[in-house]
Amino acid sequence: MSEKKTLFLPKHNVGGALTGSRPDLSVRPSRSEQPLPTVDQSVTLAGMTMKNPVVVASGTFGFGREYNQFYDLGELGGICAKGLTLHPREGNPAPRIAETPMGILNSVGLQNPGVDAFIAHELPFLRQFDTRVIANISGNTPEEYGIMCQKLSQAGVDMIEVNISCPNVKAGGMAYGTRPELAAEVTEVAKAHAGAVPVMVKLSPNVTDITVIAKAVAEAGADALSLINTIRGMRIDVNTRRPILKMNTGGLSGPAVLPVAVRMVWEVSQAVDLPILGMGGVAKGEDAAQLMLAGASAVAVGTALFADPYAPLKVRDGLTQLAARQGLSQVSQLTGGVLPWN
Repeated sequence: MSEKKTLFLPKHNVGGALTGSRPDLSVRPSRSEQPLPTVDQSVTLAGMTMKNPVVVASGTFGFGREYNQFYDLGELGGICAKGLTLHPREGNPAPRIAETPMGILNSVGLQNPGVDAFIAHELPFLRQFDTRVIANISGNTPEEYGIMCQKLSQAGVDMIEVNISCPNVKAGGMAYGTRPELAAEVTEVAKAHAGAVPVMVKLSPNVTDITVIAKAVAEAGADALSLINTIRGMRIDVNTRRPILKMNTGGLSGPAVLPVAVRMVWEVSQAVDLPILGMGGVAKGEDAAQLMLAGASAVAVGTALFADPYAPLKVRDGLTQLAARQGLSQVSQLTGGVLPWN
């Protein structure tokens, strides 16, 4: 097709609202126009040191090849690669992306080339850059998680993110993410096969009490937690009376979910003593700061990338400037700094 369709892309301005504007991609800015203040940007997540706390979220960055056209991927704190399964997946039928007033719905269905292809072709590319590489995995059985963890640990990734919360795959994902005993089982298997590579478990927000799952995963030996994944949602075309997504429902991401993410990160940080990678609606430094104040050690940028590929760098720089304005010498000093009223 010769026509380039971009209807599905969320159009965020700096404040996260929808606009009709697009970023200027004709230049390759990597830093703020003004010199950044002297603030230590480095953070540690489950023993893994990162040069800055900004990671790109799984499923929004592919394997980095397209974004490398805009800037050196080594400027990122970490890259969480597109979700992997044991075998290649074609994903769900289209349409599988739909805009919402403050974000997008997706039901992509974990389209990916499989873990072996990632190790053979994508991991060597990512290893060219001075950044941490996090592999995200989803399985239909605990055994599949174990096999992938063993392969990836031997291949030399820096961390494995175990996705037990994907709302778009009918088999496995939701059951593990919503039942504490199953979440614990997958975590134990992943840890048993990951060797020295830290295991971070990605929690689902589609539960009554996320702290119950967090505690089960922590007791099972998880090294870190990431949250939140997308929130289950739906849109309907009132004229055709059909859901816009072919799979009927999908995962909501973007600015609309930030308050939910902040609340859940805060609750989980009070419930378990594990480092947290916070995500959900991060588009600017202040968004990232909210998640860190709530208890996150680092943050991930996802949907904002579709509107502006430079979003992670802007979040990084905005976070650094905010820390400097507050008189902090380290960005990490924001973590857990919220002052609740009671």
